[in-house]
Amino acid sequence: MRAAAILQTGLRLIYPPTCLTCDALVSVDHGLCGACWRDTPFVGAPVCQTCGAPLLADHAEEGELCDDCLRLPRPWQAGRTALIYRGTGRKLVLGLKHGDRLDIAGPAAVWMAGAARDIVQPGMLVAPIPLHWRRRIKRRYNQSVLLGRGVARHLGLAFCPDLLLRPAKTPVLDGMTVQDRFDTMAMALTLNTARAGRMRDRPVMLIDDVMTSGATLSAATGVLLQGGAQTVSVLTLARAVKET
Repeated sequence: MRAAAILQTGLRLIYPPTCLTCDALVSVDHGLCGACWRDTPFVGAPVCQTCGAPLLADHAEEGELCDDCLRLPRPWQAGRTALIYRGTGRKLVLGLKHGDRLDIAGPAAVWMAGAARDIVQPGMLVAPIPLHWRRRIKRRYNQSVLLGRGVARHLGLAFCPDLLLRPAKTPVLDGMTVQDRFDTMAMALTLNTARAGRMRDRPVMLIDDVMTSGATLSAATGVLLQGGAQTVSVLTLARAVKET
């Protein structure tokens, strides 16, 4: 133990911890410096009940919905998010998703767990949105699995990384209309029958990196409810919202 502590101290002297999004020195590993923390669009109350987007009205009541969720009803029960998908929030998501920045997953899971505490239910099972196997091999990891594992650990919940499967490789949804996104994802996900028993008659928390239209989360929710989930809630690292 003493040798490990000495080695750790030596490594910190040679490689002092730096901010997740810039080169500024920070006091702890995988943290944000003061400036980047202020620039990171964390979501605070009041929030939309079904997607977690911030509500503009300070007097918003519990259970109120944002304009997007009023126009497009969600099949899941509740939703939360940690960040707005812009600025530093977008940089963090893209770094984790496409930049091999696995170091972002740890602190991101902490932020997500904090955002989700009020929608946790007894016996809840945490499950990530899956990648098609070819995309997973190319990327070498599924960022939603990394986030989900961390969230489950911080909230003391069970985790099932392969509850859902993605048998068909779908095109990238960026640039598609909302309707095209929903049409593309309608039959893209299936339930892993070998894991279905773990989910039956219990609440499920779906994990994804970012929510835009909600097409992927809607498709996943439908599969889980049809397969016997008691309820479904969703949790994302970031939520794309319209500029105000």
